[in-house]
Amino acid sequence: MLDWDNVATWTVLLVEDEPDNREVIAESLEFYGMTVRTAEHGVACLELLEDFAPGLILLDLSMPMMDGWETRQRIKANPKTQHIPVVALTAHAMAGDKEHVLSVGFDGYLSKPVNIPTLIQDLREALEHHDRKQGPQPVLEGHSIGENGRGGTR
Repeated sequence: MLDWDNVATWTVLLVEDEPDNREVIAESLEFYGMTVRTAEHGVACLELLEDFAPGLILLDLSMPMMDGWETRQRIKANPKTQHIPVVALTAHAMAGDKEHVLSVGFDGYLSKPVNIPTLIQDLREALEHHDRKQGPQPVLEGHSIGENGRGGTR
């Protein structure tokens, strides 16, 4: 589980192809003290995960090169990354979309555009599904290998 009392300890991988969304969300998370790395699509996400272990992945569903659906499948198929909670970050907000996203194995669902003032609370609510599924566990603390924990394609 993520430490909700100390979000500044979080390490997040944000995968979003739209540069403005990527920047706004990353800067908002960094405002809370989180370490954030970014990727523009699923291929870049998987490359980053070779030497970076975030505590949380926020994953857009509709991206070029490799969409979020396939990216999540590969993350969960890899023993090294399968434990990382993956939250779908999507503009797909029609009736039934959230249920579908959760039914295929995402650990949470967050619709875009994100509401910056309530982002942390929205993340908490998005991950309630994951927390119920997992039960009590030790705090997941992501770490990075590399200079200052920074990098990605931002």
